[in-house]
Amino acid sequence: MPDSPFLGQCDCGTTAGPLGVCADYYHAILAEEQADPEMYRWHGPVVCAYLLQHPSRGHEKYLDSQFRYLQFYVDKGLDALLRVAAHQVARNNHRARSGYDMTPVATYAPLPLGETPRHFRATFCELPCSDGSFVSDGHLAYGRRIETIAEATLEAWRPLQA
Repeated sequence: MPDSPFLGQCDCGTTAGPLGVCADYYHAILAEEQADPEMYRWHGPVVCAYLLQHPSRGHEKYLDSQFRYLQFYVDKGLDALLRVAAHQVARNNHRARSGYDMTPVATYAPLPLGETPRHFRATFCELPCSDGSFVSDGHLAYGRRIETIAEATLEAWRPLQA
């Protein structure tokens, strides 16, 4: 089902792909990564990029931290992001009760206030899905595509910071 009243167009401005609008791709990715631990490594960037390209689908309270984490990922890479995620999980342990630690992303720019971008040079609707899989040509190729979407997401938001 399209995200907007314009048949075949997603609310991020892109045209629907073979699987539908970005939400269809997003849900298919989430389902596939549940059975593929290697693919799941990109879960954080997938969620952040999707919600920043479709902010009406997210919660306003978390968009700023998702924007900062996406910047961290593009700047430092997947392994650094996974280390931060492991640190957050350890802090959120019910015995630790330490809470969420924003220190790793505190130096990154906050999410611009006001209007949201209407166009992204790379979106989820453009991801290839062959034989029912987003990683049919390998996990590294999939990871590069997710990184491209992350970069495109940040590029679209940056002009709004001025």
